[in-house]
Amino acid sequence: MSASTAFTAAIVPAAGLGTRFLPTTKAVPKELLPVVDTPGIEYVAAEAAEAGAERLIIVTSPGKDAVAQYFQPRPDLEKTLADRGKAALLEKVRRAPGLLAVETAIQEEALGLGHAVGCAEPNLRPEDEAVAVLLPDDLVLPTGVLARMAEVRAAKGGTVLCAFDIPRAEISAYGVFDVEETGDPDVKKVNGMVEKPPADQAPSTFAAAGRYLLDRAIFDALKRITPGAGGELQLTDAIALLISEGHPVHVVVHRGGRHDLGNPGGFLRAAVDFALDHPEYGPSLQAWLRERIGSQ
Repeated sequence: MSASTAFTAAIVPAAGLGTRFLPTTKAVPKELLPVVDTPGIEYVAAEAAEAGAERLIIVTSPGKDAVAQYFQPRPDLEKTLADRGKAALLEKVRRAPGLLAVETAIQEEALGLGHAVGCAEPNLRPEDEAVAVLLPDDLVLPTGVLARMAEVRAAKGGTVLCAFDIPRAEISAYGVFDVEETGDPDVKKVNGMVEKPPADQAPSTFAAAGRYLLDRAIFDALKRITPGAGGELQLTDAIALLISEGHPVHVVVHRGGRHDLGNPGGFLRAAVDFALDHPEYGPSLQAWLRERIGSQ
């Protein structure tokens, strides 16, 4: 299997209640909140498609149909925009439905990331030897890390995860990998993982990010782990089980940046960052920010 065909299916867990964005998320799914003018989940779907995914499996909860509906065509809206000569807007509206085929899996109860990933197993096809998982709260910049992860899987097999090199003083907020060198400074072999260790006890400074390229074996492992804290099935526990059984697991260290869309503060930073790069909004926003900060 070549790197370019390492996976064709991608899972996006999107069943959460978005409690940190209440009351907005009473009516609007968090994944559809716009970063400037584009929902975060479209950026994530575009990243998956760019890396070779042809199908996006959105794991959602009852009543959150709008997330999948966003990827469906709207012929009536498209006709109205076309009739009015709104070519640029028409292109934007058609962008998400044109990325890849979207289907859903239902997670009836919020029982952890491992449980959410497991809910997508019936959507997989026999030829799906690996599947990508992208957490929609994480915007990983620049895109391209999934393609690199696919290359590592093609060379080394098994499961490949994304990691960031985090300053040790901040490492206790993350899941941290216990790694050994491979000869490539950006690829490490994983021997284990520790959730939120004290900084002085962390086995490395390489922390888990929201991108996974999982071997199909993960679904069997998810059936064999027991619930952890809060009664949730943790994906990291299933990965740890595979490691203990000799399944190769590696991380690709991503040297770019990220935005956390999972809380209002991180979401605002992402919106400002993207808006500053926007040709229409950037110059005036930058001028306003200078004036606003200068008035403090």
